[in-house]
Amino acid sequence: MSQGIDVVGIYVRDQDEALAFYVGKLGFEVHADMSNGPFRWLTVKHPEQPSFQLGLFTPGPPLHDAATAQTLREMVAKGAMPPLVLMVDDCRAAYKRLQVPGVEFTQEPVERYGRVDAGFRDPSGNGWKLIEG
Repeated sequence: MSQGIDVVGIYVRDQDEALAFYVGKLGFEVHADMSNGPFRWLTVKHPEQPSFQLGLFTPGPPLHDAATAQTLREMVAKGAMPPLVLMVDDCRAAYKRLQVPGVEFTQEPVERYGRVDAGFRDPSGNGWKLIEG
């Protein structure tokens, strides 16, 4: 039997806003976008890593009641979720390139642990690290 991780999901406050950010600013591509009632299955993929999908999901039905969904949105907005990592060949160059379409960084490139990294957040508050690898 073979198995592996295909989709990792994050919570976003608005799927259209997240889609515009991940596709328009980070350069991801839409992999799937379909609805089933109020639930929308929306995934994107990095063009250099086509077998892995990032799910952009809103908290709510059918998985969460209204109170839980609100708590999750608040936690994401505060940056409480674990950071995601985007590996790049040149962190300083990627930092400059991503500033052009308006990615707002929380940390400029800095050298540490033998690598260069920078930090940014998506419009929902999810934290990202750019790490030179």
